[in-house]
Amino acid sequence: MDQSAQSVLGDATESAVVLLVPDAEPLVDPHRQQFDVSASWGVPAHLSLIYPFVTPRQVDDAVLTGLADLLAAESPFDCTFTKTAWFGDEMLYLVPEPDEPFRRLTRIVAEAFPDHPPYRGAHGDPVPHLSIGQRRQGDLAGLEQAQEVLCAAMPLRTRIDTAALYAGTREAGSWQQVCTFPLGRPTR
Repeated sequence: MDQSAQSVLGDATESAVVLLVPDAEPLVDPHRQQFDVSASWGVPAHLSLIYPFVTPRQVDDAVLTGLADLLAAESPFDCTFTKTAWFGDEMLYLVPEPDEPFRRLTRIVAEAFPDHPPYRGAHGDPVPHLSIGQRRQGDLAGLEQAQEVLCAAMPLRTRIDTAALYAGTREAGSWQQVCTFPLGRPTR
C-alpha cells in the first residue's frame, strides 16, 4: 500500500467501495452538494457497492489485492439513467438501467467480505441507486425541484469501468479516494 493511501486511512473512521460515475457529475453535483451528505463528505457521484466497508485500520495489501482481483474479473458495462425514484419520501435517487450488473458486483464483493454486508444488512438485496439527496439535508420541495431538473436533462448514458475505495469520517470534506480498481483489467 502506498504512502498516500496510508495517510487517507490513518485519519478515517469509515470506508466504502463505490462505482464511480464521473459522467453524472455535471448533472447531479449541484443537487448533491445541497442535499446529499456523502457529497458534503467529498464522495463524488457514485453507486455504492458496500457501505460501510471494513474499518480503515483493517485495510491492508490483502484487502486491496482482493478487491482488485474481484473487480478486474468483471467487465465494464454501459448503463443509462432515464428516471428518478424515491425511497419513501426521504431520499431521491437516479435509477440505473440495467441494474443487474450493479447487483452482481455488490453480491461478489459482499460474498468475498461476508462480515461487511451492504448497509450492515439492513436492506437485504439493496436497490442500486445514485443518491441525489436526503430530505433531512434540505426540504421536500427542494428535492422535488431537483427531480424536475434532473428528469428534464435525462437520459444520461455512461460506461461504468472503475470502482474505488473511499475513506473518511462523518465530517465535511473528510472523505478521500484510497485507490481505484479498474473493471476488466488485471492489476498485475
